[in-house]
Parts: sequence; C-alpha cells; structure tokens
Amino acid sequence: MPRTPSAVVSAVLVTLMVVLAIIGPPIWGAAAEKIDAGAILQGASAAHPLGTDNLGRDLLARVLVAGRYSLVLALAATLIGAAIGVVLGALPSVLPRRGARLVTGTVNALVAFPGLLLAMFTAVVSGMGARGAVLGIGVAIAPGFARLTQTLAASVARADYVLAARMLGLPRHLVLSRHVLPNIAEPLLLNLTQALGGALLGLAGMSFLGLGVQPPDFDWGRLLFDGFGRIYVTPEVAIGPVVAIALAGIGFNLLGDTLARRAARTAVPAGRAEPEPPPAADAAGVADPEAVLEVRELTVAFPGGVTPVRGLSLTVRPGEIVGIVGESGSGKSLTAAAIGGLVPYPGVVTHAALRLSGRDLAGLSQKELGTGLAMVFQDPMASLNPALRVGGQLAEVATVHQGATRAEGLRRAVDRLGHVHLPEPEKQARRHPHELSGGMRQRAVIAMGLMGDPQLIIADEPTTALDVTVQRQILRLLREVVEESGAAALFISHDIAVVGELCDRVVVMYAGRVVEELPVSSLAGGAAHPYTRALVDSLPDMETDRSLPLASIPGTQPAPALVGEGCAFAGRCALATPRCAAELPPVVEYGKAHLVACWEVT
Repeated sequence: MPRTPSAVVSAVLVTLMVVLAIIGPPIWGAAAEKIDAGAILQGASAAHPLGTDNLGRDLLARVLVAGRYSLVLALAATLIGAAIGVVLGALPSVLPRRGARLVTGTVNALVAFPGLLLAMFTAVVSGMGARGAVLGIGVAIAPGFARLTQTLAASVARADYVLAARMLGLPRHLVLSRHVLPNIAEPLLLNLTQALGGALLGLAGMSFLGLGVQPPDFDWGRLLFDGFGRIYVTPEVAIGPVVAIALAGIGFNLLGDTLARRAARTAVPAGRAEPEPPPAADAAGVADPEAVLEVRELTVAFPGGVTPVRGLSLTVRPGEIVGIVGESGSGKSLTAAAIGGLVPYPGVVTHAALRLSGRDLAGLSQKELGTGLAMVFQDPMASLNPALRVGGQLAEVATVHQGATRAEGLRRAVDRLGHVHLPEPEKQARRHPHELSGGMRQRAVIAMGLMGDPQLIIADEPTTALDVTVQRQILRLLREVVEESGAAALFISHDIAVVGELCDRVVVMYAGRVVEELPVSSLAGGAAHPYTRALVDSLPDMETDRSLPLASIPGTQPAPALVGEGCAFAGRCALATPRCAAELPPVVEYGKAHLVACWEVT
C-alpha cells in the first residue's frame, strides 16, 4: 500500500479496531458486566474515566468490549448487502431482455429510495433487535452494490468470451459465475471495504434510534443511546462511543479510498504493473545492445483459460520497420497493447524479457515511457479528444512529459504538425478533430507521437480506415519518420500487401503464436510456412485469372480458448499430419534471418 498520510491513518485505525475486537472481551469483559450499586450514574472519575451507567458498570470497559459486536454486526450487514446487490446487479447481463428490464427497474427504484428509510422499514418489518438492524442495513446497502455491479457487468456482457459461452448453451448461472463476476471482482471488493464503514455507522444509528441492538446486548450505538439522556449533565458518557464510532468509520472509509486509488493507478497498465517474475536469468537472456525493442516469451492471458498471445518473441532495431501480420484474432493488437502497457483488466501479461533500448519497460517512469514510445491506432478519433483543439492535445504531451510551458508546447505542436506535412499547421492546430479529414487526423496522431523523441513507434493498423491514396501517403510518412529519427517501428496489419510494401521484416502470427519471421524480400517467393504461403497466394494481382474464384484459406482460426496442444493451423493445412495436431512445432531457424514453426517444413 502506498505510504500516503491517508493510507497510514487508515492502516493504523483499522488495525486498532481489529485488535480491539480480538482482545476487548477477554480483557475487559468482566469489568464491563460488573454491577456496582454504589457507583450508579457517576460522571468521570479516576476509577471510571468515562463514568458509569444505571447499574454502575464502567462505561470505558463497555466501549472497549462493544468493539467486537459492533464490527461483527457491520461485517454481517455488509456481506448481506453485497450478496443481494451483486446478484441483482449481475442478473441483467444474463437474463432475457424482459427479465433484465424488470430487474433494472427494481434496482433503479431501490436506489431512488432513501437508504435510512429503507433500513428502518426493513428493521421494523423483520423485528427490532440486532437481527432486524443487520438485515435493514444490508438491504439499504444492496442497491448501491447492485448499481455498481450492473455497470461493471454491462462492460463485459458483450465480450466475445461471454457471447461464446451463451452460444455454446452454458447455463446462465455458469455464465454469471465463470465469465461475468470474476472479471468485475476487484472493484466490488474495494467497494466492500468502503461499505463496511458505512454499515458500521448505519448500525450505530439504528441502535441509537432504539431499532437496533437491545439489552442486555450492547454495541457502540446502544451505549450512545443509553447515555444520551445524561449528555447535558455528564457529557463524558457519550465521548467513548462517539469517538469509537467516528474512528472506525473514518478508518474503513479511508482504507477503501486508499485501495481504490491504488487500483486506479495499476488497472490501466495491467500489462506492465505486476508481471510475474522472469523465469530465470538465462531465459530472459542478456539484453541485445542493438535492439530498440526486445520481447521474449510474451504471453497475454485472461480468466477462463483464454490466451490470445502465446510465447511471442521478436526484436526491432533502430531504423527498422517490422511488420506483424495475421488474420483478425491472431493476437496482433494485443501484442501491441502488451508492449505499451495497455492490456485491459483483467488481462495478465507475463514475459521473460520486455525491454526498450535495453531497459526493462516495467522500470520506466511514465515520463520516460511517454516520450520513448509512441502509439498510432487504427481510429484516430479514439486517440483525439473531440472536445479539445488538436494543438492543445499535442501540446499536453510536451507539458506533461517534458516540463514545457503551454506556449512552448503549442509551438512544438505546430512544428510537429508541419513535420507530418499537414497544410497550414497553425490553422490545423486551432481546429477540433472533427474538422479534419481522416488522413489529416491520422497525421495529427503521428505528430502527437513525435512530440517527444520516440525510440519506438507502434502503428496498429493505422491505414485500415483510409482510402488507397491517403493510405499510401501515411505509409510514406511512416517510412520518412523512421528514416529521419532513427527510431524503430512495429507496424501491425492484416493486409500482407501493405506490410510487404512498407516493412523490412515480417512476423506472421496465427492463433496467438509466431509461425514465421522472414525478410520482406523473401515474402513473395521464399515464405516457408503453409499459412504464410496461403496469405501471399490469396492476394490477387494484375495477372490473376478473373474467371476463377479468388484463392482463400478454408476453415476458420480457432478461438483463443480452443487452441489445442499441437499446431493451431493443422485443421486448415493441406500438409498436416497427426504429429502436427499432437505436438507444438518450435520456432527454428530456416535460413538467414528466417524463422519458421512447422514440422513439415523443418
């Protein structure tokens, strides 16, 4: 946990309350129950620092003993509320439309109802006492959990793995328990910590109103209720329970806030934040001094056995453009996201080595990563804020990562826009993204990457949405930028013709694995893997016989969760043998700067 003041305070307070709950009854239990007829309703004294109650029992001892009961009741109410809320919130993601609307309407109505009134109503109906108060507070907490769960579940309900589970006929409760809830568990657990503080305050309030704990039992709220009638005569009788309630509530709420802030800092860079340790020094190897990007055994996994990237290794050197090509779903974009630390939660990235210019990416600061790595995505509107002017967004890179003033950042933004051949860069800098054409927006995104001095440029299908003329201009611009800056580039595309035109080397991916890596000069006539040859053969040219059907690859690529033990391409390969389906072929050298993974070729 980060050592911020709030984190330290919350840790101290929560630890104090837990220790008090453990040791309170054994140490002070007898004193809390000892009746002293000669000390009834006394104020503060040396013998009784907080005074006594109407039976002469020591109030300080009772406050210390009541900690356990108060925390246990709060925990029970929180768990009840969480259980009810999570079920209600998750149901719409797996129910039919009509049932989902009914549950959603119920949740909305409960959220709109005041929580205290809902708790009091439930407590009165179920019977006054600790049980009724716990149930009432639990019911009052449930709508908040339900709304949070519903929002989180909606973000994963349309994910491919959830849709696939539905298509396979998996029962709804299994879809919910296996595919939805595990992917939203972390924020719910964080909310549970904050809700515990609220439940403790709520239960104290219920007892203070006479609806909660009843004699002879007592919690902090009941002690406050018993002493309230004397508060103007001996106010010290209220100090103990008030201080205990306040400290416990503050402690648990601060703990929840601290954990939430910590999760927010680590959720985005899920690909970098907590990778598993490298397996061993020899597996990671010695850093390549000539490599700008060095990746060894990169794997991206999601819950449920979904592994879209499996053991990928590649190296990119200065001034070199390496293309990654493959069908949709082969793991190309997730590879780029893992390198950039952008794998979405709950994805987990592991690797033996992931280095930028010889330095471990996990050890780079945000400033170093922001200036040393530039990413260009397929849709520039996803990278540019539509509410802000283009120049201001580019300038923000310089002000945040390089410490430039606003004026200096704007001047550099105009310079970078001109560098990528945008006409009238001063004018374009004052425009909003929607005022630019698609090609101009993509140039602006490339200019944003050049606001620093990037050592590596990752371009994830940057020309897919552009027409052929603009596409050629963007490709020419990328080559120009690499040659001028000496940076390395990783170019990702499903179009092998574009890769063959722009890149120096080609990495071919299939079902999350590298199946071939070769120089682009060998792509047309020297490809060895059957999948690479099929991709090349599927490209029509001016000599293609139009009377014949276009060449295609039969079958479909297996889903990440359905990849078998052997070669994933075996089911679509004309050369496949039983060994191909049973054993995974290693990536081996096939020639100079040429690697391939195929039993029948090697």
